Amino acid sequence: MTFGKTIKMFLIDGDPSGRLTCELSNWTGLAYRIPRTEVKKCGDRPNLNSTGVYMLFGRNDDDKEAVYIGEAEEVYTRLQSHLREKDFWNEVIVFISKDENLNKAHIKYIENKLYEKAKAANRYDVLNGNIPPMPSISEADRAEMDEFISNLVMMVNTLGHKLFELIKDNLDSTNSEVWYINAARGAKAKGIQTQEGFVVLKGSKIANSTVDSFSDRLNVKREDLINSMKVQLIYGEYEVMADLLFSSPSLAAAIVMGRSANGLTEWKDRNGRTLKDLP
Repeated sequence: MTFGKTIKMFLIDGDPSGRLTCELSNWTGLAYRIPRTEVKKCGDRPNLNSTGVYMLFGRNDDDKEAVYIGEAEEVYTRLQSHLREKDFWNEVIVFISKDENLNKAHIKYIENKLYEKAKAANRYDVLNGNIPPMPSISEADRAEMDEFISNLVMMVNTLGHKLFELIKDNLDSTNSEVWYINAARGAKAKGIQTQEGFVVLKGSKIANSTVDSFSDRLNVKREDLINSMKVQLIYGEYEVMADLLFSSPSLAAAIVMGRSANGLTEWKDRNGRTLKDLP
């Protein structure tokens, strides 16, 4: 069973694009969202120089969303060093404990778990050079930190980054039908609708070629999926290796079929009904 949550945000400088804090009712965690350009102002936040974890958000050399996940016993000091050493990021989200009850082992445990979750979700390029080590902590501490992580993940999502959310996590339970395409040139795919868009499921096959009229924009999208190994050529078929999120059923159908497509009529359920036929 899930319950409603109350989240309080405070604009430190009165600027919605600037520094803010984010708190969840009945939770000891405290989040800061800080633009890179505002980090040096944060000397006025003494609690930022306590023990915590942080995520640097930006874009990689291929202009894809990227993140670096880290921990520090003095977070503000570490962020100042990242200003000098890492240039990809433009925003940081920091988590500390209001009761100062996080120790070094706790934050290293959190860092390791967040790294694993980010890699599993596969939404951002995770720029950590090494896998953060897993410390040895008691069973009781693990349970407490796992609860802390659960709230942290929700807060990161609330602050605009679906870093840890598996693509199918937000499946719309009111419309969870599986939809199919069987078409020319080997296109054979399954998909579902989610709150974010349309997901082509792992194991689907996309067309092994495209029509001459296929747009340059769609060709680039298709090639990006192949070059990133999210779609791979296996025994002469282009197979989807991980769930792929598209902004619309039509974009998903076009990539699957290798031609322009109206997703509302191309995706069909087991009984032949189209998305357009939905009540």
